Amino acid sequence: MIRQRTIQTPIETTGIGLHSGQRVRLSLRPAPVNTGIVFYRDDFTPPVRLPADPYAVCDTRLCSGLQTAEGIKIGTVEHLMSALAGQGIDNLNISVNAPEIPILDGSAAPFVYLLRSAGIVEQPAAKKLLRVKKTIRIEEDDKWVQLAPHEGFRLDFTIAFDHPAIAATETRVSIDFAQHAYGRDVARARTFGFAHEVELLRANGLALGGSLDNAIVLDEYRILNAEGLRYADEFVRHKALDAIGDLYLCGHPLLAAYTAYKAGHAMNNQVLRALLEDQSAWEIVEFTDAAHTPAAIRQAFETLLPPVLAPEATPC
Repeated sequence: MIRQRTIQTPIETTGIGLHSGQRVRLSLRPAPVNTGIVFYRDDFTPPVRLPADPYAVCDTRLCSGLQTAEGIKIGTVEHLMSALAGQGIDNLNISVNAPEIPILDGSAAPFVYLLRSAGIVEQPAAKKLLRVKKTIRIEEDDKWVQLAPHEGFRLDFTIAFDHPAIAATETRVSIDFAQHAYGRDVARARTFGFAHEVELLRANGLALGGSLDNAIVLDEYRILNAEGLRYADEFVRHKALDAIGDLYLCGHPLLAAYTAYKAGHAMNNQVLRALLEDQSAWEIVEFTDAAHTPAAIRQAFETLLPPVLAPEATPC
C-alpha cells in the first residue's frame, strides 16, 4: 500500500519574510489522516485557518499566497508546498505569526531538512492521488501550460529571458520522479530576481527581506552572488520547483505530465482550476495492492522518497 504521511514530532524555525522583511516563526506539527495541508495565522486570536486550496490562491504575480474570505493572507507558500510534495507529506498543520512563510535560503532545501529532522512517518491509510485523465491546456500570448495523463509525475519546463547570464545556462529541464529524487535534483534551486526590479519592488513595500542570502540576483549582465549557481540550470529548475508547489495546492499528489513554456504562478493556478472544474478530466485513486501499482508510481513513492517509520509509530 502507498500510505499517507505526516511528520513524527513538531518542529520550528524562524526566518525573514521575503516581501515584508519581518522575522517569522514557522511551526510544523503532525496531523491525522485525511487532514490535508492546513496553514494557520497564529498571530490572530483565535488562529485563522487557511487550508491548501487552489481557489484560495492570491498574489500570483510574485508568489503563491492563500487568502480567506475576510482578506487574511499567508504569502509565499510555494516553496514549502513544493517540499511537502517532494517528501510525500499528505497531512500537516503549519503555523506562522506573520503574513508570509519565511524565505530561508530561497529554495525548498531548508524545508526538506526540517521535515526530515522531524521524522517522516507513514500513516494507516492509503494515499489519495489525483490522476489526470485527459489533457488540460491554458494559453496566454506565447505562454502556455498543460497537464496530460501520465502514470507517474513528470515535469518539462522551458523559460525564455532576454538576459545573457540566463541565456548562457540550460533553459529547459525535464524531471521524472520515477528517475529523479526531489531532495537531490530539485530542492536546492533558488528563486531569482533582477537588481533593477528589486529597487522598484522595495519602493512599493515589497521584497523588503530579499538579499543575496535568499535569492540569485542579477544585474544587467551577470549573477551577483559570489558563489554562483548550485545547478547548471538553476533558473529553470527553480521554476519547476515552484510548479510542484503550486500544483500541490490541489491537496493531492498528481499523476500527470506537466509541460510549460514561460508559465508562472498564475498560469499554474489557472490550469489546476481548469482541471478540477472538468469532472471528466480527473479521478482520485488509491494503490492498496503492490501487484496492481504501476512501476513508475511505486518507484516514486516507495524508492526515491526518504525512509519513513512504520505506520504503528504514526501520531493520529
